[in-house]
Amino acid sequence: MTILAKKPNIGVFTNPKHDLWLEETEPSVEAVRKGEGLKDGEVTIAIKSTGICGSDIHFWHTGHIGPMVVEGEHILGHESAGVVIAVHPSVTSLNVGNRVAIEPNVICGHCEPCLTGRYNGCETVRFQSTPPYPGLLRRYVNHPAVWCHKIGDLSYENGALLEPLSVALAGFERSSVKLGDPVLICGAGPIGLVTLLSCAAAGVEPLVITDIDQGRLRFAKKLVPRIHTYHVSKTIAPEAAADAIIHLASIRPRVALECTGIESSIATAIWSVKFGGKVFVVGVGKNEIQIPFMRVSTMEIDLQFQYRYCNTWPKAIRLLQSGVLDLGPLVTHRFSMNEAVKAFETAADPRTGAIKVQIVNDDP
Repeated sequence: MTILAKKPNIGVFTNPKHDLWLEETEPSVEAVRKGEGLKDGEVTIAIKSTGICGSDIHFWHTGHIGPMVVEGEHILGHESAGVVIAVHPSVTSLNVGNRVAIEPNVICGHCEPCLTGRYNGCETVRFQSTPPYPGLLRRYVNHPAVWCHKIGDLSYENGALLEPLSVALAGFERSSVKLGDPVLICGAGPIGLVTLLSCAAAGVEPLVITDIDQGRLRFAKKLVPRIHTYHVSKTIAPEAAADAIIHLASIRPRVALECTGIESSIATAIWSVKFGGKVFVVGVGKNEIQIPFMRVSTMEIDLQFQYRYCNTWPKAIRLLQSGVLDLGPLVTHRFSMNEAVKAFETAADPRTGAIKVQIVNDDP
């Protein structure tokens, strides 16, 4: 059984020249209508909402993130939710009409990280939107059913927010933040703000968030009025910024959740935390950076890093369905699929005040 696909499949592409455009792509609308081209275990999803991630902007503007390089025409997007419109006969877990959020990795299931439950480290992972694997910013996508999570009556918009929430939850869990911990969050972008909401829901106190953009700090204060905000000057030394943060909180953080990947911000986090504290880096940055090594050493600071997420989606769905977390205010701009280029321009321009930009497709 399939739901009739009405319009040609189009995707949002970039290339090594940093162009951005819409173009027809696979699976074709004819294949979708006939339920053809599905592999064992796959379903076809009509994508309804897709968020634009910072990594999408990086791949468009710079053509790479570390060793992941755009070498040809490449489809962006990995924060998506939609409705199942076709099912391979081998699939028993999903039916046509199910509303799902797409976990964008496809793993081997056989390597050590997969077998030990840390599948984000799969040695041959196919992560949608990371070159050379095409992303989800299309009208229709074929994807393994096992990585399509039912969202029930959650909106597609919320379903698309499960991916950034998964990033935040992975960092929250691995950093071992506890009730009553003093915590510093570096960066008030989408991941920093989702991390902020998670920490607030978990009873973190005091809670400080930093950014170079006053507008984003005001946004953070509206989300969680009890927090302390610190505006980072581009000229201030990390040690001085740390002193100001400690004064603001009246205590050294036990954990700093660093959500920018910027060298100076990581250094500020290191200078801020207490003896035996932890700096947990969620953000991505340059291939090589300098850190205040002896500060880390003499303060016995644990410096930890994160790569994507694993086993977070069921938890993330529960948190949104129950109302423990409300991520709705983070979506500040919405565009149709045909306005995708404008959507990316808006997401990439700090002057727009955009937090999370989503591309919405109302077609079946």
